[in-house]
Amino acid sequence: MIVAFSVAPDGSGSESMADAVAEAVRVVRASGLPCETNAMFTNIEGEWDEVMAVVRDAVYAVKANAPRVSVVIKVDWRDGVTDGLHSKVEAIEHRLSG
Repeated sequence: MIVAFSVAPDGSGSESMADAVAEAVRVVRASGLPCETNAMFTNIEGEWDEVMAVVRDAVYAVKANAPRVSVVIKVDWRDGVTDGLHSKVEAIEHRLSG
């Protein structure tokens, strides 16, 4: 499965949004799961329990320094797909080049 999620502090605090988001991304990268970060989301690929545990830990990392946290999650759960982070993009690029 691929999970795209965004987590951000919501409320006043001393940390900037970039600092808090960096902490969440640090948690994701330390997980060892395939992942990518872009301007709006961080994508993680793996099994349900392991991916959701990483999302949870990333949210807690942001919550540690914020009175309130906003989270958006989108899930693409399809059996039998591996390396979807790359294969889905490659399928689009192939169609664009033809």
